[in-house]
Amino acid sequence: MNEFNLSCPCHFGLESVLAGEMKRQGFEQIRSENGRVFFAGGYEHVARANIQLRTAERVQIVLGTFTAKSFEELFEATRKLPFEQFVSQTAAFPVTGYALNSQLASVPDCQAIIKKAAVTRLQEYYGISWFEETGPKVRIQFSILKDEVRIMLDTSGVGLHKRGYRQNGNIAPIKETLAAGIIGLARIYNDSVVYDPFCGSGTLLIEAAIYAHSIAPGLRRRFSFEDWECVDPAILAEERSRAMDMIDKTATFAAYGSDIDPAAIELTRANAKKAGVSSKIALHQADIKDFHFYDDTKKAVIITNPPYGERLLDVQAAERLYVEMGKKFVQRRNTSYYVITPHEEFERLFGRKGDKRRKLYNGMMKCQLYMYFKPPTC
Repeated sequence: MNEFNLSCPCHFGLESVLAGEMKRQGFEQIRSENGRVFFAGGYEHVARANIQLRTAERVQIVLGTFTAKSFEELFEATRKLPFEQFVSQTAAFPVTGYALNSQLASVPDCQAIIKKAAVTRLQEYYGISWFEETGPKVRIQFSILKDEVRIMLDTSGVGLHKRGYRQNGNIAPIKETLAAGIIGLARIYNDSVVYDPFCGSGTLLIEAAIYAHSIAPGLRRRFSFEDWECVDPAILAEERSRAMDMIDKTATFAAYGSDIDPAAIELTRANAKKAGVSSKIALHQADIKDFHFYDDTKKAVIITNPPYGERLLDVQAAERLYVEMGKKFVQRRNTSYYVITPHEEFERLFGRKGDKRRKLYNGMMKCQLYMYFKPPTC
């Protein structure tokens, strides 16, 4: 069985959540660094990771890592990598990547050198001088950071945050993989009751529902490595069958979403239906001033991404919302709150400090996840 070094980029701040997912999926040799988690495995692990991992942005095969301070060093080290194990004679193999704080600063030049090295290696292996590149794509990706080069093959294709249920979003949507990471931090179970009073396009509610029911996020989509000639289709079929068997049909999870915007309610409803969890999510149009719990006897988890505003008037309106949230999100036994926002004065406006907080990025925007889970002292 072929075994590779594998890599999954993720949101900064969610490395531990992703590593925990990998452990639960039975992956081995797990190692984290900033914005990335590594593990080891074969094609079945590649398939399982693409289908099952909720917070990974994509799954990459790491062909090699090395130091390069000149284009000659980059070419020679790249040429030694085993591209022929993955790239057939007809495959297309485009090259993309980035370089930061390195002597090799020109990304187009690095792309050209890496492509030339891969072509040279494949020419020597196949004994041909020209590649038509009309077959399946095997995307070569590279990162160069402080002269350290990593050459990888992308197995996912479209980013893994594209679950397939969200066709479009409203203003400031939260990425599915980030939402899944917050769900993981909030410790949702199959009998949890979740609320989002600013549901927007419904991403947090939908991710909570598919998590609670153990529905694999990549179950309904395709991945680029499925078309590689070196991959046995039976591997994908087996992993998809495994994912189907893992779905928890007995879960009693329930979610309640609201938003002041009726268009947001309709968008959430459409997305939840496409995700197959609409029966688990009750929706209604409401202002935060009207927020209330539907069942005081059950443990509740509130997870939300409230409006933050970019213009002055919008910021002032958002700040009034945070004050109102502080009035509604009171300390209660068996109730926890998870709020993600870029506003640096959220705790002051909300009225109390978080029991814990974690720095996260929503796109390029630095945010904090404020976590309130301690019960009242009296």
